[in-house]
Amino acid sequence: MGEKEITEFLTHLAVEKHVAASTQNQAFSALLFLYQQILERKLDFIDNVQRVTRPAKLPVVFTPAKARAVLAHLKGDYRLMAELLYGAGLRLMECVRLRVKDVDFGYGHVTVRDGSPREIRT
Repeated sequence: MGEKEITEFLTHLAVEKHVAASTQNQAFSALLFLYQQILERKLDFIDNVQRVTRPAKLPVVFTPAKARAVLAHLKGDYRLMAELLYGAGLRLMECVRLRVKDVDFGYGHVTVRDGSPREIRT
């Protein structure tokens, strides 16, 4: 097999077999290893391979009505924590590590210590 056959095989995996992107990448890596390490043959540049595209991962988001319905079934500490997670956008460990002195009711602020940096959208 030469570069042309390898290109056809990798394209066949994507177009006709509908394999995952990781499967096509693994096949390509295995062929490269075979040719370079076992057969000791350098492959020329392989191009025109149709690559598998990974589908976009859309986040699952509750509607406000669904969030209210879930919160309505919680009680006590669990409800308070869930409301903080949802309403303030806290991560679970940020919420668990909150202390009384981190909540300022006068200003309506919650101070998160040792949180992960992230973009805040308004």
